[in-house]
Amino acid sequence: MEEKEVLLTKEGYEKLEAEVEFLKTEKRTEISERIKIALGFGDLSENSEYDEAKNAQAANEMKIAELENKLRYARIIDESEIDTKTVQVGNKVKVLDMEYNEESVYTIVGSTEVDLANNKISNESPIGSALLGAKKNEIVEAKTPVGIAQYKVLEIKK
Repeated sequence: MEEKEVLLTKEGYEKLEAEVEFLKTEKRTEISERIKIALGFGDLSENSEYDEAKNAQAANEMKIAELENKLRYARIIDESEIDTKTVQVGNKVKVLDMEYNEESVYTIVGSTEVDLANNKISNESPIGSALLGAKKNEIVEAKTPVGIAQYKVLEIKK
């Protein structure tokens, strides 16, 4: 199975590394302690604390494997290579929603760094993928779940 490249900023890569380290050290230790305590309760066939701790252990190991896989296939975006001629991952893009006449500023990021509360949208999202490659003053169409949306690119920044 071929894995796809994961685009990350340097900050995003370091954040994933820190999360993996936390899960491997502190979280594993915490779960191990829960398992030891639950074992002290006796009969494992009716020991819900033990079952919960073992399920937490399995979920933690799956999360570690998932994050390590993302790190393995990560490509860190070199901010010095980002320009402002066309929209690319790493840019902040000011757009005008043509239907609602509203301006928004989006930061285009890789799929693992999405943060909608801070207007960080994925390069794989309908709006993000429509904006990729667009130039200033260009109008792009994004196929969103509610229909086609048109955006005019007003500004592209690093």
